Amino acid sequence: MKRGTTLFLKIAVFLIGIPVLALCIFLVPEIANFAAEFYPDIVYIKYLVLINLYASAIPFYFALYKAFKLLSYIDKNKAFSELSVRALKNIKYCAITISILFVMGMPLFYLMAEKDDAPGIILIGLVVIFASMVIAVFAAVLQKLLKEAIDIKSENDLTV
Repeated sequence: MKRGTTLFLKIAVFLIGIPVLALCIFLVPEIANFAAEFYPDIVYIKYLVLINLYASAIPFYFALYKAFKLLSYIDKNKAFSELSVRALKNIKYCAITISILFVMGMPLFYLMAEKDDAPGIILIGLVVIFASMVIAVFAAVLQKLLKEAIDIKSENDLTV
């Protein structure tokens, strides 16, 4: 594969991380304050929202790092290696973790949507859950295919 293609993908991975970082810095505290204003009797709701959203950002950035490493393996002609399989496995687990965290946070989003009469909040949460599950399934399929390709390659190397 040409180096320019992987360079473009590496830049895309980097650019995907920037808006999420901006959301974590600017929007997440506002969402937590928004929840605290609507439910002043639930003292800890602000911290639950902060923990949930920041905790989901950690596996997101770890998955971006692993995707970057996977592209580096492709550059070094190590695409068909156990390192690539492990990177895909980690991306799969990160996507599953993000999905689980958002499922656990859905009651909080429901409370905010009910009070503000904005069902879009729930819809956004469901989109994130669905998208991360699609990524997890896609990474699992790629992991399995890559593992089978490595096995076939090693069998061919032994017979020659």
